Amino acid sequence: MPVLKKLFAPFINAIDSDYFPAGAEKVRELPERFELSRAVPFIILHLGCLGVIWTGWSWTALITAVVLYFTRMFAVTAIYHRYFCHRAYHTSRVTQFLFALFGLTAVQRGPLWWASVHRHHHRHSDDEHDVHSPGMKGFLWSHIGWLTSSRNFPTDYDRVKDLAKYPELVFLNRFDLIGPALLFATLYGFGAALEAYAPGLGTSPWQMVIWGFFISTTVLFHATCTINSLTHCFGKKRFDTGDDSRNSLLLALLTLGEGWHNNHHHFQASAKQGFYWWEIDISYYVIRTLGALGIVWNIKSVPARVYSESSVNPSAPQ
Repeated sequence: MPVLKKLFAPFINAIDSDYFPAGAEKVRELPERFELSRAVPFIILHLGCLGVIWTGWSWTALITAVVLYFTRMFAVTAIYHRYFCHRAYHTSRVTQFLFALFGLTAVQRGPLWWASVHRHHHRHSDDEHDVHSPGMKGFLWSHIGWLTSSRNFPTDYDRVKDLAKYPELVFLNRFDLIGPALLFATLYGFGAALEAYAPGLGTSPWQMVIWGFFISTTVLFHATCTINSLTHCFGKKRFDTGDDSRNSLLLALLTLGEGWHNNHHHFQASAKQGFYWWEIDISYYVIRTLGALGIVWNIKSVPARVYSESSVNPSAPQ
């Protein structure tokens, strides 16, 4: 029985991410290595894209995939990253819960796990303790490999005590498959409804699942991971941050503003990562819109002293 528990632990973790028979601390002491059982979800996600061979495509499915890519990228960048990791703005407890639930649909695990890993990354950016530094562990490991190692799977709740005090967030973090399951079911139902009531659109339940879930999520996953990998390899350094973080316009466009990574590493607390007017930061524009609507408040910006440290010019832009 103990052998079976150990064998199936990664699969039980897929349902309950806090399930560790030996304890989370023991798991974190394991050597960092590739594990096939941890790679299975990524393999399934990528293989699912091949379903397009049988379902084909339609403009409706393609548009759905694109919309879901950008809306869920906002969930990752503006909610998981700028809100849960850095508390760059405030909101109500109810909205916080809804934000977390929305974030789960990005299929990037729970908000507390995401925040705990990212906060650790900032404390150890590009040193030997950084779990996804391309300079230390190679590009492929920094991009996806680190996610296949059991030692990186447990949530370190000590790093997110400010979030762990909310039991509803801990619940969503523990059972993070709720988000993907809801998205999958919604897409299937949406496709079925369109097939029945708008057959002229040429879509179907499985076509909507393939494009809206598998293809959109796979592209979203890799675009998000470029911030761990590519922005520590390519781009421009405006600030001396003591690490390899860089700025990239292309990645900023793909990730709604996260490509201004060197800016962010220099001053993490700001909801604004494109420090200058010409640095496009769509997530920040949406956050400001939510602020104007009263949904969020106390939005942190970039203090004047930060601009004085910039290699561009000493004055803060309007």
